[in-house]
Amino acid sequence: MFTKILIANRGEIACRVIKTAKKMGIKTVAVFSDADRDARHVQLADEAVHIGPAPSRDSYLRMDRIIAACKQTGAQAVHPGYGFLSENEEFAKKVEEEGITFIGPKHASIAAMGDKIASKKLATQAKVNTIPGWNEAIESAERAVSIAKDIGYPVMIKASAGGGGKGLRVAYSDKEAFEGFTSCRNEARNSFGDDRVFIEKFVEEPRHIEIQVLGDVHGNVVYLNERECSIQRRHQKVIEEAPSPFISDATRKAMGEQAVALAKAVDYQSAGTVEFVVGKDQSFYFLEMNTRLQVEHPVTECITGLDLVELMIRVAAGEKLPLTQGDVKRDGWAIECRINAEDPFRNFLPSTGRLVRFQAPKESMWASDTQHLQGVRVDTGVTEGGEIPMYYDSMIAKLIVHGTDRRDAIAKMRAALDGFVIRGISSNVPFQVALLAHPDFMAGAFNTGFIAEHYGKGFRAEDVAHEDPDFLVALAAYVNRRALQRSAGISGQLRGHEFRVGEDYVVVVQGEGGKSRQQPAKVSDFQAVSGSSVVETDGKRYEICSTWHLGASRIRGTVGGKPFTAQVERGVGNNPLAIAISQGGTRLVAMVFTPRTAGLHALMPYKAPPDMSRYVLSPMPGLLVDVAVQPGQKVQAGERVAVIEAMKMENVLFAAADGVVAKVLAGKGESLTVDQPIVEFER
Repeated sequence: MFTKILIANRGEIACRVIKTAKKMGIKTVAVFSDADRDARHVQLADEAVHIGPAPSRDSYLRMDRIIAACKQTGAQAVHPGYGFLSENEEFAKKVEEEGITFIGPKHASIAAMGDKIASKKLATQAKVNTIPGWNEAIESAERAVSIAKDIGYPVMIKASAGGGGKGLRVAYSDKEAFEGFTSCRNEARNSFGDDRVFIEKFVEEPRHIEIQVLGDVHGNVVYLNERECSIQRRHQKVIEEAPSPFISDATRKAMGEQAVALAKAVDYQSAGTVEFVVGKDQSFYFLEMNTRLQVEHPVTECITGLDLVELMIRVAAGEKLPLTQGDVKRDGWAIECRINAEDPFRNFLPSTGRLVRFQAPKESMWASDTQHLQGVRVDTGVTEGGEIPMYYDSMIAKLIVHGTDRRDAIAKMRAALDGFVIRGISSNVPFQVALLAHPDFMAGAFNTGFIAEHYGKGFRAEDVAHEDPDFLVALAAYVNRRALQRSAGISGQLRGHEFRVGEDYVVVVQGEGGKSRQQPAKVSDFQAVSGSSVVETDGKRYEICSTWHLGASRIRGTVGGKPFTAQVERGVGNNPLAIAISQGGTRLVAMVFTPRTAGLHALMPYKAPPDMSRYVLSPMPGLLVDVAVQPGQKVQAGERVAVIEAMKMENVLFAAADGVVAKVLAGKGESLTVDQPIVEFER
């Protein structure tokens, strides 16, 4: 067994590998870029080596520097994680040639399976079901359109070396095929250094179900059941679960056996994933094989009881698999939510910056209140106060729950999301809550088009309406009363002029465009010791009991004897009087006044924000890679104006209306901030 391994990655997956290595008594070496100097994986590792500037092409994609770091530290093996160089055959080969063990499949297996064109040919030879398509590299956009016509729309345009949603487009017309091919080539060239693109038939109403396989150097290969990964947005997985609520035992067995046959055909020796597209009649077709550890591997670990990272390390060290196919178990149900740094209310634009608050839910947090949250796991590479840089992917953490069945797992996940505190940047937590509460998701009746179908026009606050909005109002009044009660207890007050706390309040709920509504609330029977009170509002009565204290981001307690978890933020934006209450994906922002103060507040004028309609603003922090217009140019609505790169994805900005360009306010190569003007149009 190795005594020291180097993790050629960053963030969550680097921390995940370090955790297992420590459990096995193996020392770890982290590598880091300028942007990750203070990152969590650097702090957790036994040693850390700087490998270059922030952009991944100058650091995490530099094979020579990673190999040099191995030699410098005496690391005997390299774990590549996922992304970056994890499926790079050249890297695996170079590592092996230097006498260092690659914790993953042999480079020949990566070459055969990592290339999507080659893998389809090999899958056909191994008698694995494959989708109709053009499996040769396509030389031009015009040729791509011709091939797409022959196959029949819709088609999927994919970069051969693609992954993680990059270098992938679905086209329903000649125009979309032409533009999609060009974008795929550009993204693939920038992200993977390989711009080969191919086309295949897009199976409508498909499910994305993958089989986890595991092989050793002795020729043994097993499959560890399946993962349901159909909840995707723009081909990026959002929620994964194991097992799938859709396939039968017979289909599971058939898919597993084909996955094993494919792995054996390339002498596969590590953890890998065979991805299938599954039709509504449970017919299934091979998509690709990921020759690495998957982001969603924890759900498989939960239901099988196996540590996939440990097994990868043991296989790489030459050990035999400790289990046969008959030993693989399927216990309970696991769900994973990817918590990303993006704003779901602004079309999921990337959100970078400092994590002012980061408090992940932990199983022990709820132990005194209820047992329903046992089985919560958080895999993350960030810490409170850390930065979410613009150079890498948007993942903040992975939230995983393990329940007795699917209904139990969904309930646990919703409760855990309520307790996940992320401040300073936006996250997709409200969107995750909405997905989990959707009737079709709860019924297991969905496919890969689920998000596009239900949230095709974007995600809005009303898409995740609270089941009892008045409870949020009551909670705001309760929190305000607790703050006032503390003020009343401060010593040294002038006798006869002590601060007194009343019972009658008005909760002013803030809305869009400066609009607000007032809702009376009476808070009585307050007990400072037990933290209990009765709140009456809009004809409803809430008995709230909590040990919440000022400054705490979470509020946990009971309402009517039933446990609840919510989040509290006092002082929102530029308003020190505002209180934000978040629960179930809904965020209520309100001010709590006495009736007299509320009456005066209603007389205050509203200052409208400035009109920015004639500007094209940067919707996110990022790098301006292209400005497609010039001063004096006439631009039509929908015409391309600029391209911003953030978190390894290209984001194209289009003109919202016809107009003439007055000024170009930002130049190519400039780093932009949120809402920074790029182009100004004439009035």
